[in-house]
Amino acid sequence: MIKILRKWLAEYIGTATLVCVVVGSGIMGTNLSKDSGVALLINAFSTIFALALLILIIAPISGAHLNPAVTLVQVLRREMNAVEFLSFISAQIAGAISGAIIANVMFDLEAIQISTNERVSTGTLVGEVIATAGLITVIFVLVARSQDKLIPVAVAAWIGSAYFFTSSTSFANPAVTIGRVFSDTFAGINPASVLPFIIAQLIGAMLGVALIKGVTRA
Repeated sequence: MIKILRKWLAEYIGTATLVCVVVGSGIMGTNLSKDSGVALLINAFSTIFALALLILIIAPISGAHLNPAVTLVQVLRREMNAVEFLSFISAQIAGAISGAIIANVMFDLEAIQISTNERVSTGTLVGEVIATAGLITVIFVLVARSQDKLIPVAVAAWIGSAYFFTSSTSFANPAVTIGRVFSDTFAGINPASVLPFIIAQLIGAMLGVALIKGVTRA
C-alpha cells in the first residue's frame, strides 16, 4: 500500500509540476513579448528542461510516466495491472489540473479558469497523432534496447522538437490536455477541443505500439 501511495504521489507531483511549467512559462512568455514566436520559444525551452529533470528524478519511484498514453501502453504490454493503471491515471489527471491552477495563482490570475483557446483542425489532430506516436516509440524502443538512462534526454528532445514541427505544438499527453483547460492563457485549450485531441493521442499511442513492434522484438 505504501509503495502504491509513493508511486501515486510521484505521478501526481510530477504531472502537476510539468503542467505548472507548461502553463507558467506560457504566461511568462506572453508577459515578456508580444511576439507569439518568442513566447513559444520560452514555453518550449522551459518545458524541455523541466521534463528531462522530472523524468530523471521521478523514474526510480514510479517510472515517471506523467502521461496516460504511456501508462496505457504499459498495460497493453502487460507490464502494469488494472489497479496500478487506474491509480496512475487518477494521479496524472489530478496533478495536471492542480498544476494549471498553481500556475494561474503564481501569476496573480484567477485560480480556476476555462480556456477559450480553440485548437481543433485536421492539421492539429494529425500533429497530435504524430507527436504521440513518436513519443511512445522513443520511450519503448530505448526500453527494448536497455537504454533506459537515455530516456530523460530523448523524451525531452522529442517533445522539444515536436513543439516546433507539429501543428499542435505537441501536447502528446491526455492528462496535460485536460489540465490545460483550466487556464485561459497561451498554453490553454478549449474544452471542446479536448476529446478530439485525446482521441488523436490514443491513435498515436497505438501507432507507436505498432512502430515499436516493427523496429524491435518487444
